[in-house]
Amino acid sequence: MDITVHRPGELTEADRLSWTALQSKAHLNGLPELANPFLSPEFTLAMGQVRRGVRIAVLREDGEPAAFFPFQRSTTGVGRAIGLGVSDCQGLVHRPGFTWDARELLRACGLAVWEFDHLVEGQAPFAAGASGSYPSPVMDLDQGYEAYLAQLREQSPKFTRTTLAKQRKLGRDHGEVRYVHDERDPERLRTLMAWKSAQYRRTGRSDRFAHEWITRLVQRLFHTRTAPFAGVLSVLYAGDVPVAAHFGLRSERILACWFPAYDPAFSKYSPGLILHLRMAEAAAADGIAYLDLGRGVKEYKDSLKTRELAVSEGWVALRHPVAIGHRARRAPVRALRNTVLARPEFFDPADRLLKRLGRIRSRNRE
Repeated sequence: MDITVHRPGELTEADRLSWTALQSKAHLNGLPELANPFLSPEFTLAMGQVRRGVRIAVLREDGEPAAFFPFQRSTTGVGRAIGLGVSDCQGLVHRPGFTWDARELLRACGLAVWEFDHLVEGQAPFAAGASGSYPSPVMDLDQGYEAYLAQLREQSPKFTRTTLAKQRKLGRDHGEVRYVHDERDPERLRTLMAWKSAQYRRTGRSDRFAHEWITRLVQRLFHTRTAPFAGVLSVLYAGDVPVAAHFGLRSERILACWFPAYDPAFSKYSPGLILHLRMAEAAAADGIAYLDLGRGVKEYKDSLKTRELAVSEGWVALRHPVAIGHRARRAPVRALRNTVLARPEFFDPADRLLKRLGRIRSRNRE
């Protein structure tokens, strides 16, 4: 096996097409999760425009590309999954039956350690270093929207009935409910980011859009459109007023949900839930097999999901002082966070405290 490492701009058009072809055929090869748009060359190339240290390892067999491994590397040899912190799917995109040695790959990439937090299933060489596995709920649409809605009615009849009733009431109170699946107005993207920033502050969470590189990444992906990939902004209107929006990434068969938000003035109508149902309907008509809601326990995800994938977090490391130091710093933080998230007796008080602090912070900004 031959491994070469490239900067994003050095990737040849032939290799990029090979990468895309592996994703396009992934569902036929029993590897459907590898078609996730976070694993696409477009996402990696966009990351290369906003962050340093982005690299792509191309693994070849008999001179032909067999796998692609995007990653980020520091000057000290600390490696991270591409987009760690914002990416909801990570790993190596490969042809069926391909195997690799994780430590050999790290050495070829100049890494002492490689950290991940959303490792896709089926990556045994990396999964050996996982410290935990976590559910990532999805909305299955491969049988069509009506089949999905029928399943939703069966598993959550009250939720489905109430959400559809709120949609009708929203229309009666504020004008015709209108949905645009692929909104191209950049002003609507700015509205969504403003809503999301306010939500982060209101709930005491760190505002991702306070990081310039994340804002630039989303804006760049909004304008990225190829045959197999696009950044998709979806907006729900009542009359001419936007009430909820979502920005995510689409591949040929998967819509990865990423940044949903709504106008709190319309919260009693649950516009975010209405938006997700409309997204599912439009995505099914567009040939999408499922919506990936992403890792994380949320009540709305439990209500909308039809099943769950599993993603892992952890790291693969060489016997190296840099790797030892990195794990010593990161392991306690990850362990504490996951303990709090997994146990209601810890999470609920912490969540209430964060929201209280968020309300104070929001009032101080007024």
